[in-house]
Amino acid sequence: MKNDNSINGCIKESGSSTQGGQTMVKNAVDHTKYLENGRKQLARGEIVSVLFTGVGGQGIILTTTVLAKAVMLAGFDVKVSEVHGMAQRGGSVVGSVRFGKKVYSPIIDKADFIIALEKLEAARYLEMLKPDGFLIINDFEVYPVSIYLSGKDYPADILSRISKVTSNYKLVEATDIASKLKEIRASNMVLIGSLSRCLPIGRQYWIESIKGCVPERALKINIDAFNKGREILK
Repeated sequence: MKNDNSINGCIKESGSSTQGGQTMVKNAVDHTKYLENGRKQLARGEIVSVLFTGVGGQGIILTTTVLAKAVMLAGFDVKVSEVHGMAQRGGSVVGSVRFGKKVYSPIIDKADFIIALEKLEAARYLEMLKPDGFLIINDFEVYPVSIYLSGKDYPADILSRISKVTSNYKLVEATDIASKLKEIRASNMVLIGSLSRCLPIGRQYWIESIKGCVPERALKINIDAFNKGREILK
């Protein structure tokens, strides 16, 4: 089903510098303008579509569930697509969430946000991003099964490819942040934390959602990871 509703995305002010022969991309995201526009547009009955992509084992199901529960707690109607792809580690996986005053279908034509838990997956699904959409990318590489089987190398120019299509993206070192918290699997919560800064959903709903989605023994580490992600887009 085609979704023609348009949500103004976060604004990225970009620049580049050279370090050690490599081009380093700098991202400074102004999310505050989106929050105001998002509130107004949601009030008009428009729909926000969020696409999650990654590889098996990165917790796509958890990210979609946390977002869906948070927006439901905030009073919005929500539709969640089934997670599709290869369930085993290394296979491409995608899931989506749509929310608003009334949502009739979980099917996304174009996404307002794409949250990529792996860099190559960001490029793979880039064509699904709206022209004014926003992309949050985990600065992390997983050697895909397809590349491994073909004997090819992991693409070295992913960010260059993305930059040719859109400047509205933020590179987040989610896996490194999660590793410092002693739980690499919490990288998905770091990205959810960054996404939360771009959506007009109160922090209390996110925390309540996380509490309802993860076991008590893992609660503190997941909330810590979420908070670290929020700090990135202060």
